[in-house]
Amino acid sequence: MRPSTGATGTILTVLHNSDFRTIWYVGSLGEVGRRMELLVLSWLMLQLTDSYFQLGLVFAFNNLPRPLISLYTGYIADRFSRSKVLMAGQVINILTAAVLLSVLAYDFNLIKPWHVLSVVFIQGITKSIEDPSRRTAIFDIVGQSRLVNALSLDVISNNLGKMTGPIVAGILLDISGFTGAYSVLLAVHVTNLALMTKLRIPSYGGPRQVEPIVRSMKGAINYAWKSPALVGLFYITIIMNTLAFPFQQFIPAIGRDELEVGVVLVGLLVAADGIGQLAGAGIMALSRDLRFHGRVFVLGCIGVLSIGIVFVWSPWYVLTFMLLTLAGIAQSGFATMQSAITMLSTPHDMRGRMMGLLSVFIGVGTPLGAAEIGLIASSVSIQIAISMNMLAGLILLLPAVFMTPLAWKPLTEAEPDLGE
Repeated sequence: MRPSTGATGTILTVLHNSDFRTIWYVGSLGEVGRRMELLVLSWLMLQLTDSYFQLGLVFAFNNLPRPLISLYTGYIADRFSRSKVLMAGQVINILTAAVLLSVLAYDFNLIKPWHVLSVVFIQGITKSIEDPSRRTAIFDIVGQSRLVNALSLDVISNNLGKMTGPIVAGILLDISGFTGAYSVLLAVHVTNLALMTKLRIPSYGGPRQVEPIVRSMKGAINYAWKSPALVGLFYITIIMNTLAFPFQQFIPAIGRDELEVGVVLVGLLVAADGIGQLAGAGIMALSRDLRFHGRVFVLGCIGVLSIGIVFVWSPWYVLTFMLLTLAGIAQSGFATMQSAITMLSTPHDMRGRMMGLLSVFIGVGTPLGAAEIGLIASSVSIQIAISMNMLAGLILLLPAVFMTPLAWKPLTEAEPDLGE
């Protein structure tokens, strides 16, 4: 086995590829729409219920589809046209937004909390459908040598969405209310579908031998179990998505109730994490000959958890914004290396399924974590709920740091027959 850096080019060499630029635009605009919709629906739930627990359920339902269907969507990514899979997900987004907009325009009083939960659940389904196909399509387009640079740019596109989506949503909610915000959101989805018609992904006919779906998924799970790097990565992924990242759903409540600001400044506060991730991803996109992917991944986790313990106690808006931005920089290391480690540790004809398996581990703890934080916040306080989760995450991170090779050894190229 030989060291596999996954980063021998630069950001400019990746951007010279017109197909990559197109999928980058698609990812950027798609994340703008997703983040806009999540803030609009979270604010809608707060207005309807004034409940931290119900606010947590928005995030829980948004991530519930991941553990339920992601293995299947990974299988789909390995078997079918990735362009068509992406377009199908976007069509569902358009139809869902159109239906909710119609109800909002007809009579706002008809909207109930279960409508909000249904919409975020469907959004979670389309995200689960699209992610394995989009990430593996990026690999197909740029190849292994430019993967980290491409994934860094993909993280940049995600964080452009995380940064601009909440800001735009907050301004639209302040100016034109829920109907105006959802009208713009529908236009975003339609525009992204039009962009997808121009996307050309190198053809990949799937694995050489077509296996039954259950056997195919079992093979992916067996492969991951035999890889210490993947075991450590999936373990940490569960910890972070259960105990750390659900805090983001409660930023609107922190802004409204603890910092006492309006929806525009709430939108800016939600965007702080995206601003930080954008800066961090930009640094990694310029990296050369990166070998210790796991070390960047682990340090990013430690940064998010440490900052998460203290930011909730800040009494000042500016300080809270700065701390969330720093947490975003740390999270960029986690997000970029999570996908890079998964794909560089996996044979070509299993990458879609392994990305689907990763999505399962991302989603398996997120609904529980979001509901748990909301329940504790409703009973005690948001500050205690988030701080307790972050501290528990730091403690549970230690076994993976010392018992897996993630932080100590450079990543090595996948052996195709490891899971056979």
